[in-house]
Amino acid sequence: MAGNTTLTEAKNNKFDEFYTRYTDIEEEMNAYYEYNHDVFRGKTILLPCDDPEWSNFTKYFASNFSRFGLKKLISTSYAKSAGSEQLSLFEKNSPFYNVKKHKTHGKLFTLTHDTDNSGQIDTDDIEFRGYLKGDGDFRSEEVKKLRDEADLIITNPPFSLFREFVAWVFEAHKDFIILGTFNNVAYKEVFPLIKSNKMWLGYRKLNRDMYFSVTDAYKQHLVKEKKESSAYKIIDDTVMGRLANACWYTDLDNGRLHESMQLDTEANNLKFNKKLKRVLKKKFNIDTYPKYDNYDAIEIPYVDSIPSDYSGVMGVPVSFLGKYNPQQFSIEGMAAGNTRLNKFNYKVPYSPMKIDRGGCGVVNGVRVYSRLLIRKREQ
Repeated sequence: MAGNTTLTEAKNNKFDEFYTRYTDIEEEMNAYYEYNHDVFRGKTILLPCDDPEWSNFTKYFASNFSRFGLKKLISTSYAKSAGSEQLSLFEKNSPFYNVKKHKTHGKLFTLTHDTDNSGQIDTDDIEFRGYLKGDGDFRSEEVKKLRDEADLIITNPPFSLFREFVAWVFEAHKDFIILGTFNNVAYKEVFPLIKSNKMWLGYRKLNRDMYFSVTDAYKQHLVKEKKESSAYKIIDDTVMGRLANACWYTDLDNGRLHESMQLDTEANNLKFNKKLKRVLKKKFNIDTYPKYDNYDAIEIPYVDSIPSDYSGVMGVPVSFLGKYNPQQFSIEGMAAGNTRLNKFNYKVPYSPMKIDRGGCGVVNGVRVYSRLLIRKREQ
């Protein structure tokens, strides 16, 4: 993964390796476990593109193998990644170790039982099972077979391959918890899944920075080109890449989906919501919710100003997904640039306008930011 405006730079400079901190993995996975203690029980988990010597995903699930009641843990590494280039003790001390294959082949690690008779299952019981035939690319046939064996896929895939990774997961109809950026919501491969409630955001709240371990090359790039706090932060004397819009995507329940927003009426919002009143006056010079020029819907500038008593279609900030309850609202479509081309507007009546860049909402001739088109469900 990469961060903020550095996302494009990282992709262009091939800095595509950001490693998730143990604490962030722990926070997210504990939410699913606390909601349902059996969520991982009896499951085979695949951690693609991981290596137990440097991947915190592998370390976390190995450390919690017994607590979660896991059946099997499978980790594969990608030979061309910076982490896989490191020689792990698991590999070096194994009879399968091959100095030539270490540099060119992906690696396979598994965890199923207490191998050292310590009385507990943990990272010391991870077994290096040898080298893959190829470099460990998740799209290879051998990694696909491991995917098909698994019940659940959990990882932080390379952000440049997020679309392909999502398609790869859904191709096999597997449960998943994967890390991405909030920008992924607007992908044509992703939004239809969110709209149809086949994928949703995870437990972690939006607008919270995440920090990642990065390669030495990217550290040098950040320190040289960026200011601390904008794209990185020094934590415990280590340069950590910053990503403000990181979020988890999943199809597992953690309880957040059932939390309904407490909303006020249209009249009360327009009377008492100072922030709403201020933006309506300043931006549109009106004192009511404006209607779009090109959509049969009204503009809602802030999530907390969604009226409780409006039954029509509303355009709301995309950050609404962080509080989305599918029992409370339905997602009708999306209004943003090129969303008409991607057919994201669905059945919401629309009149094309040159200014809308292929789908953005327009109010009084002024284009607004990307919006989700939602409707309140009848209770």
